[in-house]
Amino acid sequence: MSGLLSGLRSRLESGPHYRRWVLVTALTGMFATTFPVTILVVSLGDIAQDLGTTETVLAWVISAPMLASAVALPILGKMGDLYGQRRVFILGFAGATVAALLTAASWNPGSLIGFRTLALVIGAATQPTSMALVINVYPTSERVKALGWWSLVAAGGPSVGLVIGGPLIDWVGWRPLFLIQAVLGFIVLIAATLVLKEVRKHEPVRFDVAGSAALTLGAGALLVLLSQGPDWGWEHPALLACAVLAPIGLVWFYRVERAAAAPLLPLHYFRRRNFTASQLCGLFMGGAYMGGFVLSPLLTRFVLGYTLSQTALIMLLRPLTFSLSSPLGARLAMRIGERTNALIGTAMMTAAMVSFAFSALNASLEFTIVGLVLQGVGNGVARPSLTASLTNAVDEKDVGIASASNRMLHQIGASFGIAVLTAVYGGSHAGPAFARAHFVGAVFGAFSVLAAAFVISERRERAGAEPEAALEVAPTG
Repeated sequence: MSGLLSGLRSRLESGPHYRRWVLVTALTGMFATTFPVTILVVSLGDIAQDLGTTETVLAWVISAPMLASAVALPILGKMGDLYGQRRVFILGFAGATVAALLTAASWNPGSLIGFRTLALVIGAATQPTSMALVINVYPTSERVKALGWWSLVAAGGPSVGLVIGGPLIDWVGWRPLFLIQAVLGFIVLIAATLVLKEVRKHEPVRFDVAGSAALTLGAGALLVLLSQGPDWGWEHPALLACAVLAPIGLVWFYRVERAAAAPLLPLHYFRRRNFTASQLCGLFMGGAYMGGFVLSPLLTRFVLGYTLSQTALIMLLRPLTFSLSSPLGARLAMRIGERTNALIGTAMMTAAMVSFAFSALNASLEFTIVGLVLQGVGNGVARPSLTASLTNAVDEKDVGIASASNRMLHQIGASFGIAVLTAVYGGSHAGPAFARAHFVGAVFGAFSVLAAAFVISERRERAGAEPEAALEVAPTG
C-alpha cells in the first residue's frame, strides 16, 4: 500500500500541474477549517435555544477559540518548521476533523465551547503550514500570485459558510454543519496524503519550550485584556491581572529568544525591513478591518434602519469583494511591485473607515456600500503583497513561524481595534457616536499606510541585484 501511494505521489510530482495540486489541496484544507466561523456568529441565538442557555454564554464559542488559536499559531508554525510542514498539516487536520465530529455531538454549552476551541487550536496548524507548503513549490517571483488565491480562500470561506449555512441551519439545524466539515476534512486528508511532499531543509533542533511558555503568557494575557475589556470592564480583577502578566510575559519572551540556540521566533528578522514593515502593517490593518467588521452591521441596523436579514445580505459585499479582488491584487503586485500595491490597499482601507463615518453622519446606505467595497478590495489588494514580502524576507526554514507570527499580530491588532472602536462608540445608537468610532478606525488605517510605505518591492530588489550578478559572471578578458 505504501509503495502504491509513493508511486502515485511520484507521478503527481513529475507532472506539469503539481503546483496546482498542492495549491488546491492546501487551500481546501484551510477552507474546511474556516467556513463555519461566520455562520456561527449569526446562529448563536438558535444554538443557545437548542442548548438551553443564553447568547452571552455562547459568545465564548467565538471568543475562546479566537484567543486560544491566536496564541497557538506561532507555536504550531514553529512545529511545522522543525518537524515538517506536511506532517504537522496532516496531523492538525486529522485532529480538527475529529474535533468537528465531537462538536456536532455537543450536549451542553461547555462541551460546545470546549470542542470548538479544540478544533480551532488544532486546526490552526493548517494556516501557517498550508502557506509554507504552497510557497515551497512556487519560485519567489510567482509567490504573490499563489498568495492571492490563498487570500481569496481565507476571505471567501466564511462567505460561503454564511450563504450555505444559513438555509442549512433553518432546514435541519446547526449540527449537520460540523458533520459536513468532518466529511470535507476526511477528503482533504486523503488528498494531502497523496499530493503533499515534506518540506524540511534544516537540521533538527530542540523545540523552544521556554519561548513558547513566555509567548503564551504574554500574548495570551494581552489578547484577553484587549478582547474582553469592553465587556468585563477595564477594572475587572482578571483584566488587571492580565495587564500585569502581559508585559512580564513579553519581556520574558524577549530575553529567552535572545539567548535561545533555536528560538521560537528569531528576533534578528526584525532588523529586516520587509519583515518588520509587513508585520506592523498587518497589526494596524487588523485593527481597522475588524473594528469596521464589528461596527458596520450595527451602523446599518440602528442608524440606517435595516432588518437583521437585510443587514446580513448587505454585509456580504465585504468578504465577496475581498475574495474576488485577491487574485487580481496579486497580479497587480507582479506588475507594479508589492510596496505600491500595499499602499493602494491600505489607503483604500483608510478611506473605507471615513466612508462609514460619513454614512453615520448622513444616514446614507450609499456610503456604507462604498465602505464595504473599499474594505474588501483594499484587503484583497494589500494582503497578498504584504504576505509575499514577509515570507520572502525570512529563510525558507522559518516560513511557517513567520506567517504564524504575522497572523497572531493581526489578531492582536483586531482585538485592540474592536476594543478601542467599541469603547469610542459606547453603545449609543446615534450617528455621531458611530462616526467618531470610525474616524478612530481611520487612524488605524493611516498607520497601516505609513507601515506599507517602508516595504521594499521585490521588483526593486531584483533590479538592484541584476548589475551585481552581471559583474559576477562577466568575463575578465
